[in-house]
Amino acid sequence: MMDSEIVSELEAKCREIRYLIVDTIGTVGSGHVGGSLSAVEALVTLYYRHLRADPSQPDKPGRDRFVLSKGHCGPVLYSILADRGYFDREWLHTMNRLGTRLPSHVDRLRTPGVDMTAGSLGQGLSCAVGIAIGSRLAGDGAYTYAMIGDGESEEGQIWEAAMFAAREKLERLIVFTDYNGEQIDGYVDQLSALAPLGDKWRAFGWFVQEIDGHDIRAIDAALEAAKSHRGSPSMILLRTRKGRGYSRAEQTPIGNHSMSFTPEQHAAALEELKGGLTK
Repeated sequence: MMDSEIVSELEAKCREIRYLIVDTIGTVGSGHVGGSLSAVEALVTLYYRHLRADPSQPDKPGRDRFVLSKGHCGPVLYSILADRGYFDREWLHTMNRLGTRLPSHVDRLRTPGVDMTAGSLGQGLSCAVGIAIGSRLAGDGAYTYAMIGDGESEEGQIWEAAMFAAREKLERLIVFTDYNGEQIDGYVDQLSALAPLGDKWRAFGWFVQEIDGHDIRAIDAALEAAKSHRGSPSMILLRTRKGRGYSRAEQTPIGNHSMSFTPEQHAAALEELKGGLTK
């Protein structure tokens, strides 16, 4: 179990990453705010506690890999990669601009530290399954991590990949679902209800944990349990709030999937989030 000092450090890092996300999107004028902010605690815990990778050698064989299947939420991954030193933080202010190396949807050919191109929802989990099989064949002992969205979980390809991964007993495949309850067209359960989502994954043969996706201790413990589990892939269902940590996004359900920013809104957002950096 993590001690209180480490928890405090990671919570502070989450506030810093949220600041970078909103600054990145505010600088360009629009972007995928909601789902980027809901994923912060999970990805901070993963990248600063568990993922074995070297920013100075982003393509090093045998490293752990991460697939952001909900690839439109690139701002959270870009912010973490910049903070970890995969590339200069100034790149963040170029996101989506002509000639950028940080496109709206993550692209492994453009961005150091991105292990799989994503954007066509539903496909990323299949890619993660393939990566995990490749790692097993190589015998490198690496873990493959992925994050899928709850709206994305309506895609049939997710469940095809789920069946195959369980059959192959990919015990070093660990997947998060960002279960924030919203997607671009509305509330997930009003469009194509997923509940009981945990039972579905269990029925497909996965080891399932359902936790508060903003609780650092719970995420860390779930990752430790998943890494210790044998015989099947792991699913960690994260109960999250879309837009978490930025008041305008939290107060704009559905509309926070992608939000525009005026210069004034950008400045106000940074002022709001700056207060959290000193806690």
